[in-house]
Amino acid sequence: MAKRWAAGLFFVLIFMYNQCGGLAQGDTSAKAACVLELSTGRVLFEHDMHARLPMASTTKVMTALLAIERGDLSASVTCSKNAFGVPGTSIYLAEGETLTLEEMLLGLMLSSGNDAAVAIAEHIGGSVSQFAGMMNERAAEIGAVNTHFSNPHGLPDDTHFTTAYDLALIASEAMQNDTFRRIVSTQRASIPWEGRSYGRQLQNKNRLLSDYPGATGIKTGFTSRAGRCLVFGAKRGGMEVVGVVLGCSDWFDEAQRLMDGCFETYTMTRMLGPLESAGHIAVVGGKREQAGMCLMGELCVPLAEGESAQVVLDVPEQVSAPVYPGMHLGTARLVAGGKVYGECEVVASERVDSKHLTMDIYRVLSRWILGG
Repeated sequence: MAKRWAAGLFFVLIFMYNQCGGLAQGDTSAKAACVLELSTGRVLFEHDMHARLPMASTTKVMTALLAIERGDLSASVTCSKNAFGVPGTSIYLAEGETLTLEEMLLGLMLSSGNDAAVAIAEHIGGSVSQFAGMMNERAAEIGAVNTHFSNPHGLPDDTHFTTAYDLALIASEAMQNDTFRRIVSTQRASIPWEGRSYGRQLQNKNRLLSDYPGATGIKTGFTSRAGRCLVFGAKRGGMEVVGVVLGCSDWFDEAQRLMDGCFETYTMTRMLGPLESAGHIAVVGGKREQAGMCLMGELCVPLAEGESAQVVLDVPEQVSAPVYPGMHLGTARLVAGGKVYGECEVVASERVDSKHLTMDIYRVLSRWILGG
């Protein structure tokens, strides 16, 4: 039977530092907000983060993610009559005009082209409605259970909504994709413009890319119903955050303030790394009575002043010899505040031979020689 235990060695010492300018939960001008640490998904700040609200063009985070996951960036995408006629922000595609999927994605994420959104949706899903179904399936896989997409662009629809938390989850998933990350961090790009001697000059609407050190993207959105909505992210001091503000009049300023507060309040704390000692496990029938253990990955978590975390090992009470380096023993989980923020495999770090190794070899050889 596996024994669950937390070695005292792994309890983190209280992390102490100056918390000047720290962030008070719920202190925001947004209708709803959420900031996550990217690698663990830990919520660093929230305000009404499960409230269902419209999200305008931040919808396109999911549109882009699906297109990148399921499409060929070099494939030709044609603007249909439906795409040409969609209202709102546009990259001024002509009906029948063709761009590559990557060029359409640049138009989608930098200039927020609704025409590009429909063209992409029809290319990937066959139709807007079928693509919306794909969006909802992907959202469910990510864990965005309070989200429903009805279109790929975010124009008002009573059945089109998300939450700050769900959208932060979707954005965090998207930022794991290198192609997505590259596109949303692009400040300027030029793509072809059919019938003209010059290309479309695209300027990213996200001014954080130029104004906020370490900014990583990712998408703006606005409609009169949703107000100003922003998905944002940045790296600083070994920690990366992804955040969302919905219905926020001072969206860029508020995003900067929230990120500053999170970076000041939390520090990414390394608990245990690969191949570092994770204690010992009892060995039965071995030449030694125990074997060392280690992790095959790194466990880190953002901690605020006064917080602690621990590494909890799920391993057997004992194993039988022989034991060899790299032998699977169980799982290590990083726990803070009663929640799990990471896990990795625990393996043996050293060899322990069986006491009866010579006799075991003799028995095997004897059976082989005797044909039995």
